[in-house]
Amino acid sequence: MKSQATMICYLMLFLVTEYSCYASKIHIKDGDKLQRPEGKPKTGRIQEKCHGPCITSSNCSQLCAQHFRGEIGFVCNQNKWQKSTETCTSLSVETLFEDSNSASRLSVAAPSIPLRILDFRAPEPIKSVAQGIRRNCPLDYACITDVVKSSEATAGNIAFIVELLRNISTDLSDNVTREKMKSYSKVANHVLDTAAISNWAFIPYKNASSDLLQSVNFFARQLHIHNESENIVDELFIQTKGFHINHNTTQKSFNFSMSMSNSTESILGIIEIPKEELWNLPPNTSQAISIAFPTLGAILKEAHSHNVSLPRPVNGLVLSVILPERLKQILLTFEKINKSRNARAQCVGWHSRKRKWDESVCKKTLDVRNKVKCRCNYTNVVMSFSILMSPKSIDNKVLDYITCIGLSISILSLILCLIIEATVWSRVVVTEISYMRHVCIVNIAVSLLIANVWFIIASNFNKKPQDYNWCVAVTFLSHFFYLSLFFWMLFKALLIMYGILVIFRRMIKSRLMVIGFAIGYGCPLIISVTTVAITMPRKGYVRPDACWLNWDNSKALLAFVIPALVIVAVNLVVVLVVAFNTQRPSIGSSKSQDVAIIMRISKNVAILTPLLGLTWGFGIATLIEGTSLIFHIIFALLNAFQGFFILLFGTIMDHKIRDALRMRMSSLKGRSRVAENASLSPTNGSKLMNR
Repeated sequence: MKSQATMICYLMLFLVTEYSCYASKIHIKDGDKLQRPEGKPKTGRIQEKCHGPCITSSNCSQLCAQHFRGEIGFVCNQNKWQKSTETCTSLSVETLFEDSNSASRLSVAAPSIPLRILDFRAPEPIKSVAQGIRRNCPLDYACITDVVKSSEATAGNIAFIVELLRNISTDLSDNVTREKMKSYSKVANHVLDTAAISNWAFIPYKNASSDLLQSVNFFARQLHIHNESENIVDELFIQTKGFHINHNTTQKSFNFSMSMSNSTESILGIIEIPKEELWNLPPNTSQAISIAFPTLGAILKEAHSHNVSLPRPVNGLVLSVILPERLKQILLTFEKINKSRNARAQCVGWHSRKRKWDESVCKKTLDVRNKVKCRCNYTNVVMSFSILMSPKSIDNKVLDYITCIGLSISILSLILCLIIEATVWSRVVVTEISYMRHVCIVNIAVSLLIANVWFIIASNFNKKPQDYNWCVAVTFLSHFFYLSLFFWMLFKALLIMYGILVIFRRMIKSRLMVIGFAIGYGCPLIISVTTVAITMPRKGYVRPDACWLNWDNSKALLAFVIPALVIVAVNLVVVLVVAFNTQRPSIGSSKSQDVAIIMRISKNVAILTPLLGLTWGFGIATLIEGTSLIFHIIFALLNAFQGFFILLFGTIMDHKIRDALRMRMSSLKGRSRVAENASLSPTNGSKLMNR
């Protein structure tokens, strides 16, 4: 009997020691205390270096640090290794329930020690999360929250937790109570913490964020509300509210006030169910549930889309709503995170199947500096809403009116310019220099006219999503013809230099024409095609919010800005050279006609070049974030009236063209008088009588 008691004591000591060591192995890592830490998720203690030579675009991988499974991927960028992916995880189905298994082994052994010890067997292994929860914490899921909250927020652990939440919402959503929703939200809150946001970028599976949103929404749909109105979840980074509604309910609203980080500053969000929508409900009671996420917008990645080359920043809370199917519309109010006056807002809904923001489901009803109001359509696939920000775009009716009126005047001016040139052509092209000067004017007018037409087409593309390839085509043609405008201006400057410096030997007209078209259209074509070839593989040719050259991602806009500004600088230098040379007596009287033509060209270039340079100088200024509205208005005015400037300074102010036009009009009047006199002469009258 004594030996049996001794044996029992030894076995009890063995079990207690085994459990203590086992618990120590789980909880104590690198000097941590036995108690699990609460609060912010830890993000350190993983391998952050890649050894070996760094060659641009090369890749390598390293195993994760101790206690983690998986690896870290690196890519070489600018001779430095940069982390690209990470799968380091310390979580698994086994680690989630290890504490529960050990505790159950002790509790099972306690009631009847002799029998149980003699026939001790490990419990059946847990094969799935659903099985583990049903066995250990079927009422509130609390058995997994401590393990998850104590885990480090590595990309691998985040991916594991997202999959964990997806499995729970799929397999354990048959009877969701308030307690289950709280535990579920605590797990989600861990990966939505601001300390974890940066690691979402390294998850290889790019749809993890949209899976998280869809899982939370699906799980909340199964929630049963018992009280009239209740705050169900109140975590830092996820809140859930719900209440009962029916057709007699007055207008209901969800009000959220959440911090974007652990700071005291809060962002507001309101969801309202209009009274007219509630009238569609049946007499029996239904329920409405809403969830607010302050940080989800920063990690929610859209699926690859051809017409979206850049992430579109979310500028407010992400608000999800679960309503009865008969309710089709809701009203939302978002406080802006970025309250800059230039931050244009776009109301959007998250399409769960397309995994992207859908602009067609929402209409903006108010947009002021600090808040935006939206009216959105609610469906089973669009349950989450927010506002997107485009800080470099100004939505202002003044700019729209200026652009519309200015472009109309510009197009009419260019057409009138071409008509005048056709009318006086034979009278003004007396030498090869004057001939090429008017060839330049015609091609400048044609280039700007076509560019304006494509600009109008591009503006229509900007108002609604269009096919990416069409947007690229429109941008390419706009880019090409705007560049042609500047290169024909460059050829005019070169023509001036040719007229001044080359006195004794002149090129024939056909050779000048070849050079002119090579510069005016050949150079822009090379630049445009090269830009497309370089930027298209990375979808960086066009902007995400407009059919125009990209700036943020690929800097494709430099392919227009640099040539334009260089040409402006060259033309200004040429004007200075002309001003200097015309003071010298070296140009003889035999060339006085060419000198007069050169002076007229120089005046034309001297006026138009600063105008064109100033226009696109203001255009560059509008790309700077926070630029004043006045810069956008000045750019819109100068850009829209370029055609009028060309008509005024390139055609009307040239006295030779005015003289030729007067002579042409006089000859037309003379012919009409001769014809009138002939019809009234007696001879003609007698002929008519004889008939």
